[in-house]
Amino acid sequence: MSEQPVRVAQLSCGPEHSGVQKEIYDAAAMVNAEMFFPDVALSDIQSAYDEFGLEARSADLKLAIARAKALVDGSVDADAVFIATCFRCSEAAIVRNELRHYIHNNSKLPVVSYSFTERTTSGTLLTRMEALTTIARRRALLAREKQVGITLGIDSGSSTTKAIVMKDNEIVGTGWTPTTAVLESAETVVNSALEEAGISMSDIEAIGTTGYGRFLIGQKFNADLIQEELTVNSKGAVYLADKQRGEATVIDIGGMDNKAISVQDGIPGTFTMGGICAGASGRFLEMTAKRLGVDITALGPLAMKGLSKTVPMNSYCIVFGTQSLVNALAEGHTKEDVAAAACRSVAEQVFEQQLQEVDIKEPVIMVGGTSLIEGLVNEMGRLLQTEIVVPHHSQYIGSVGSALLASGFIKDR
Repeated sequence: MSEQPVRVAQLSCGPEHSGVQKEIYDAAAMVNAEMFFPDVALSDIQSAYDEFGLEARSADLKLAIARAKALVDGSVDADAVFIATCFRCSEAAIVRNELRHYIHNNSKLPVVSYSFTERTTSGTLLTRMEALTTIARRRALLAREKQVGITLGIDSGSSTTKAIVMKDNEIVGTGWTPTTAVLESAETVVNSALEEAGISMSDIEAIGTTGYGRFLIGQKFNADLIQEELTVNSKGAVYLADKQRGEATVIDIGGMDNKAISVQDGIPGTFTMGGICAGASGRFLEMTAKRLGVDITALGPLAMKGLSKTVPMNSYCIVFGTQSLVNALAEGHTKEDVAAAACRSVAEQVFEQQLQEVDIKEPVIMVGGTSLIEGLVNEMGRLLQTEIVVPHHSQYIGSVGSALLASGFIKDR
C-alpha cells in the first residue's frame, strides 16, 4: 500500500509569473507531496494583514499572510509549509522571513522558506521538499535517540565520502576518502569502516545512505534508508553533541553548499540550504590553503595565529575572493593574517546569507569537514557571540545520522 501524499501548504509571491511554479509542482511530485494553496475568505485577508502588523504593498504577500494565519489558527489542515518569494524583491524577503518565524513559533508544522530566481529548477528544490516530507512522515523515526544492533551509514558528499559502522550506540568503525567516482569511493570507505570495526558486510543489520550520491549508493548497497542530508545531518549533530533534548542550531559549511538547521528535540524545525556562491563555502577555504602553500588541515591553526581584520577580504564571490587573496599576499600581509581573514570572510557570508533564515538557538553545533578548521569555528563564534560546539567525529556527521536512523529498520528486515 503506497503512502498518502504529504499535504504541503504553499505561501508564495511570484512563482507562477516566473515559470517556477511548475518546478515546485515537479519537485513535490518526486517526493509524493501535494502542494495546495490554503483557502481564505476575502474578508479575512485585510483583517489578517492588519493584525500581522507588517507593511506590504503586494496583494500576493497580503494573501500569503492571511494563509499563514489560517494555518496557525488551525482553520486549514496541512502537514508542512513551503514559503517561496522572488530573490530580487526585498519586501518579499522581509515578509518571507517574518512568516517563517510566525509559523515556526505558533505551530508544530515543519516549514522551509526559499528565494527563487527564474532559473530555479525542480532539482534545486528537491532536497528541501524531501526534507519537508521526511519530517512530516517520519517524526517517530527522527525522534530516535539511540542506535541499536550493527548498522552502516554512508555519506556520499560533493567533496568527500564517509562511512561509519555503529554497534549498540557506539561508533566502532570509520572510513573517509575524497569523492571521485561515487561508487568506488563508497566501496573504499565502507571497506575501511568494516576493517576498523573488525566485522564483515554480512554482520551489518541495516544500512543508511545520504548525500549527493545517496540514491546510487543506496541502490548499490541495498540500503534500508535513503535520506536527504538536512534531516540526517541535524540528527547526527545533536546525537554526537549529546543535545537530543531541547533546542539547538546546526551549521554545516560544506564543500559545495551550506546548511543551517534549527532543531527541537532532535527534529528539524526550520532550515536553509545553499549559498549564493562558492565563496561562502568550504571550497574557498581549500583554495586559500592551496594559495598559501599549506594543507587544508593546517589552515585552522594558521588562522588562529593571525589577525583577521588586518586584511580586507570579501568572499561573496569566489572570483573576487581569490583576487583579495592575491592582493593581500602581494601587499605583504602574513600568511597567518590572510588565513584568518579568509575564515572570517566565509563566516560572515554564511551569517549574512543563511543564518538570518533560521532561529539561532544555543547550543550552536558546527559539523562537517570545515568544523575541523579551528579558525573558521573561532570566527563564527565571534559573529554569533557564543561558544561553538564541535563534537568528536563531527566530519562524519551524515554517516552517523544515517547509521542511527537506519537502526529503526532492523525489525522490518
